Amino acid sequence: MSDRPKIVDYRNNGARPQPTFSAGEMKRRQDAIRALMVEHKMDAALFTSYHNICYLSDFLYCYFGRRYGLVIDHQKATSVTAAIDGGQPARRTFGDNVTYTDWEKTNYLSAVEGLTKGVKRLGIEFDHVNLDFRRDLEAALPGVELVDIAAPAMRLRMIKSAEEIEHITKMTRIADIGGAACVEAISVGAPEHEVAIHSTSTMIREIARIWPHAELMDTWTWFQSGINTDGAHNPVTSRKIERGDILSLNCFPMVAGYYVALERTLFAEEASKEHTRLWEINCHVHDEGKKLLVPGAKCSDVAKQLNDIYRQHQLLQYRTFGYGHSFGVLCHYYGREGGLELREDCDTVLEPGMVVSMEPMIMVPEGRPGAGGYREHDILVITEDGNRNITGFPYGPEHLIVRK
Repeated sequence: MSDRPKIVDYRNNGARPQPTFSAGEMKRRQDAIRALMVEHKMDAALFTSYHNICYLSDFLYCYFGRRYGLVIDHQKATSVTAAIDGGQPARRTFGDNVTYTDWEKTNYLSAVEGLTKGVKRLGIEFDHVNLDFRRDLEAALPGVELVDIAAPAMRLRMIKSAEEIEHITKMTRIADIGGAACVEAISVGAPEHEVAIHSTSTMIREIARIWPHAELMDTWTWFQSGINTDGAHNPVTSRKIERGDILSLNCFPMVAGYYVALERTLFAEEASKEHTRLWEINCHVHDEGKKLLVPGAKCSDVAKQLNDIYRQHQLLQYRTFGYGHSFGVLCHYYGREGGLELREDCDTVLEPGMVVSMEPMIMVPEGRPGAGGYREHDILVITEDGNRNITGFPYGPEHLIVRK
């Protein structure tokens, strides 16, 4: 084993691709972290989560049981990546790169140790480093005080730059295209998975056209019918659409770790009177909720005001989750700016530059009139004097009773 190196150099293995964001934008992000480090008296920070590494370096890793990192000190930023990925991480990283081999379990720690010499206070993500990982860091870095940087870093991500908002806006148009593809594929007898495949393929092809230098990964569609609409994240199945079914489309294009969503309630051929009544109420909550997303509004107050509408219709007990959340670097299997959720337990105040969804949902249990899950979802950019809705896809009974 001794003849095998702990560290290999793949930094010159191919030219760098066109990055997602400008050098100025990436420097802004890393300098903001350095300002946090000064404020909290940190000598360096080790980021280990998908979302922070992606946000700060433009590299999105594939975990597969190996550890990754991004060390930012007051001079440079260096990604720490596994040799199984070859030179791709070095090509993507805005900054330097160290690649470790997995001949020994401690090689990752050796790489981190080499990048943190002289560090006395090291920022780490307390919400991402598990107990085993922390014990390993403490053993590899004796005398180094580990302090939390996750919460303040999340706060930085919550305010989007002009480049981010432009990126998210372009992606939201892709989601609208995916929604149209879903409607195109919907018909009685069509299985859920075929509708989802058509939507996802359509979105991926458009992403490849708009971002020819992007890595094409993680775009997906959840299309649900009948009983499967009761959960917002229920997987696609092979269930076939039946006449009168309540349907739910959920289109999720992903570009460079950034996620956007389009979610809509639909019906196949016809909707019963009670289904239509409940659908219209949920659309009303959706409309009123969008009006509330303005600078100075408190997340918890938005949730409480929308609760009142459901309560007036005796439907509050059917609400299943918060009314919306922040958008940016996140996905269904990583990331979340949990400090910006439209729920009763979140007192964050909305500010210009935040990007937030409005997505009310109610779920009426099977066997009751109007059974099914109803959900509408738009993405809004908070502006100086209100908000800008960047979702363009229609909703409601007038538009989405799909007749073929």
